[in-house]
Amino acid sequence: MGNRGITILLPTLDEAKALRNVVNRIPFDEISADGWKIRIVVVDGGSTDGTIELAKELNCQIIQQHGGSGKGRGLREAFANFIEENDSVLVMMDADGTYRPEEIPELIRTLDEKKADIVIGSRMKGWIENGAMTRRNWVGNHILTWMAVFIHRTYISDLCTGFWVLTKNSIEQMKLNSIGFEIEAEMYASAAYNKLKICEIPIHYDRRIGSSKLGSIGDGIRIAMKIIRRRFVRKPIS
Repeated sequence: MGNRGITILLPTLDEAKALRNVVNRIPFDEISADGWKIRIVVVDGGSTDGTIELAKELNCQIIQQHGGSGKGRGLREAFANFIEENDSVLVMMDADGTYRPEEIPELIRTLDEKKADIVIGSRMKGWIENGAMTRRNWVGNHILTWMAVFIHRTYISDLCTGFWVLTKNSIEQMKLNSIGFEIEAEMYASAAYNKLKICEIPIHYDRRIGSSKLGSIGDGIRIAMKIIRRRFVRKPIS
């Protein structure tokens, strides 16, 4: 896979309560033992609770996104930064404590062993802690996932997961313009269009630390519209 440099990307917006827990649980020794040089990057959407100061204390590289808030906007800026670096693999994981950093090595190894372009941590195939996901979000994710697979004809079980591992080549092929939480749906649609190999493994999903920022009906509508739009408009217009 070329250079054995890996970026672990943590998107944040007021995650001071969770960030230390997440970073301290990253199994640096285990990842390094597989030959990886690790870089931790926090892309922040305008935190006011001390997240940025904490990230500096934890020796994370910080990207303060431009142009306003929004997860999609921040990830696109972080992806552009990643492409300019020498690292060959990117791990993307929400920094709210819902995903287990201890599972990062398994996703990375699956990328290598399966010769995949993308590995996704699937909550639907794994274990969801009681209370970690509302019934509305569970049902909505199933509906959106079914819609995405029906339209784009590439199997996936968990469209809205926030735990991904991607090769640099896969990110370079994605043409994205999402601003908010529809970004994962657009990443999936772009990967399907480019016929990238996507693998999944089951993961744990725990209750988040702090208040949720996802789950409105509006988010679901925007995700659905992105799925449909990217079926007919292969590259974003703006």
